[in-house]
Amino acid sequence: MKIQSEQEMLDFGKSFAKNLKSPTSEATVIELVGDVGAGKTTFVRGLARGLNINQPITSPSYTISKTYALPDGRILTHYDFYRLPDPGLMVDDLSEKLSDPHQIIIIEWGESIQSLLPPHHHIININYTDENTREVIL
Repeated sequence: MKIQSEQEMLDFGKSFAKNLKSPTSEATVIELVGDVGAGKTTFVRGLARGLNINQPITSPSYTISKTYALPDGRILTHYDFYRLPDPGLMVDDLSEKLSDPHQIIIIEWGESIQSLLPPHHHIININYTDENTREVIL
């Protein structure tokens, strides 16, 4: 699908959240794949709005992870492994969260932790087409 503005990416994230309304037997995992500036964090901002999170959503590039509480008791955890070719202690943190059915986990730059991810997780590729257009592949 083509996304042609920041607002369309926010709307896509918001509509994607509708599929995540009920807890499952394990964490819900979404892997975002795309270059720097492709719109991954913009997608997460839209997803958070769709999940009724009212806190500002920012990229966890420097903090590695950020956690947000949902009004229904679930937790959104947003990881960015860009600066971690070896995730080290973050493996333990992520492993613990993966078994929690109340977790919605977003992962950016997940190449270093692929072996931890469940086989049936969501993968969203966001490809930079031009300054305003992105191609999104689910």
